[in-house]
Amino acid sequence: MAVRPIVKYGHPMLHKPSESVREIDAGIRQLLDDMVETMFAAPGIGLAAPQIGVPLRVIVVDLSVGEDPSQIIKLVNPEFVVRQGEQKHDEGCLSIPGFGGSPVRPARVVVKGLDAEGVERSYEGTELLARAFCHEIDHIDGLLFVDRLTPLKRDLMKRKLRKKARTDDWEE
Repeated sequence: MAVRPIVKYGHPMLHKPSESVREIDAGIRQLLDDMVETMFAAPGIGLAAPQIGVPLRVIVVDLSVGEDPSQIIKLVNPEFVVRQGEQKHDEGCLSIPGFGGSPVRPARVVVKGLDAEGVERSYEGTELLARAFCHEIDHIDGLLFVDRLTPLKRDLMKRKLRKKARTDDWEE
């Protein structure tokens, strides 16, 4: 397992949809393990493959931030089965250090995808888990939380982010 560099706002990979995984092989299992290590090292509660420069529909989520190995969720080709209700809470992103916002997200989601062995899994999430699933699936769809803010907040933040990306100055 290896910690991989996290790409920042402005990197082309973060702004375009990812490809579906055709076959879960040793390379995909290694990618999942590396993503978990990278997420823990950051530290964060979720990570999508495009955030480490890999254009595949792969996400990992762990609300325990490494405290409880049974909480690690690894999903290949995740998709929403159910999206219900509405919630709005602060979110941050490992690819946009030092920035946060409160996009509107579903209050409850059901997500399905394949695990590291290719077995279909389904997870229900509310509150933080629902937000984490939405945030990471947005990444594999080429969206960032900033894209879901109100137009005024989005435009103001994107102006600041473009400056950071140009100067590559992500120190907080």
